[in-house]
Amino acid sequence: MTPVLVMFRDGKKFMWDGRVYTSREEALKVEESYRHENFEVCCTEAEGQFAVYTRRIATQAAAVQ
Repeated sequence: MTPVLVMFRDGKKFMWDGRVYTSREEALKVEESYRHENFEVCCTEAEGQFAVYTRRIATQAAAVQ
């Protein structure tokens, strides 16, 4: 499995975290740790392996002067 670096889902851009996981459970643990760090997360499966994609959640808009 060679995941793509960028994935778009629901009009949002997600970046691959650079690792391939061999089990769904392992990928779920990683997803949860990213969520605790305020990332949006999605996971894909191919050939029995898993890739985790993340997107930083914007917390505040930049001030316009």
